[in-house]
Amino acid sequence: MNKMFLCLILALLSLSGCGSTANTNAPVATYTSGSVFETSKNTVATIAGSPGVAGSTDAVGTAARFKLPNGITVSSDKTTLYVADYGNNTIRMIITATGAVTTLAGKAGVSGTADGIGTAATFNGPHDIATDGTSLYVTDSTSNTIRKIDIATGVVTTLAGKAGVVGPSDGTGTAATFNEPLGITTDNTNLYVTDAGNNTIRKINISTRVVTTLAGSAGSGGYLDGTGSAAAFNLPAGITTDGTVLYVADFNNNAIRKIVISTGVVTTLAGSMNFYGSADSTGTGASFYGPNGITTDGTNLYVAESLNDTVRKIVISTGIVTTLAGSPAGAGSSNGVGSAARFYFPVGITTDGTSLYVADTDNDTIRIIN
Repeated sequence: MNKMFLCLILALLSLSGCGSTANTNAPVATYTSGSVFETSKNTVATIAGSPGVAGSTDAVGTAARFKLPNGITVSSDKTTLYVADYGNNTIRMIITATGAVTTLAGKAGVSGTADGIGTAATFNGPHDIATDGTSLYVTDSTSNTIRKIDIATGVVTTLAGKAGVVGPSDGTGTAATFNEPLGITTDNTNLYVTDAGNNTIRKINISTRVVTTLAGSAGSGGYLDGTGSAAAFNLPAGITTDGTVLYVADFNNNAIRKIVISTGVVTTLAGSMNFYGSADSTGTGASFYGPNGITTDGTNLYVAESLNDTVRKIVISTGIVTTLAGSPAGAGSSNGVGSAARFYFPVGITTDGTSLYVADTDNDTIRIIN
């Protein structure tokens, strides 16, 4: 395994910033509901956590602590954020109106695969999170499983995959196997998972727990548009859907891929494996560097671009790519408007249709972009 590939894997798992240096002394502007911030376009603020200060404290706003937060999603009523707090092996909850942070499931500092209620359950590297309004679904990446959390009760169960067993097998529930599942999204009937170690996109029927492979071929990493197993990915990370199409942040290919769910046809929407960079342009004329988390409001895609420390925007209908916030000039934690803001290896991203919420992983914070 070459050094760059190893670095990218470590970076993707938030174990290394691959040489970036965060500005932990930057000023922290916090979000307040009803503030002037809410009308300032593309302004970045910090909703919870403190840059460079890792921990597991439940508290309000910048008094709360996270440790390498990765995936993030928003509740159907848009009042609550759920965060896969990777370094703490917990699932956290943030009330957006107040910034109050609590722990919904898992126990900080304890890794494991136990099903249970709330803090009696354990996780091992929770990476991404999705919701259908009733349940949360988590890619428990190091245990190679997909976990389910009942929001109302905090009951955690294992939906698919077998803890400690690595593989590409399709099957039902624990008979199926995964290899480092990272991204997850749902259309409320099925879950779609980027099975990064297998370089495949998997589909899970929520009610039956049947797991199938939608696109890509296990063990055949690469870059190829095509149908189903004829397509190739290279460390697919984030994934989102509008119900008809899946959009995948193909991390090591520095590209955004598009999959038609009904046919399994895979095409490239933006970026190209032939180039990595930060160029804004149209389609394959644009360049990315480590695209990771991805979300959609139905009209646009928003990408947390980990290795450029930026948030990018893609107009779905045209493929036009622009940089919404942050700058590839260097990592940091500054709040501000557009390119004046700084991120440090952002991984997760979600939207409530008005604002974007970003898990700014190596800053141990949750950021908000109007």
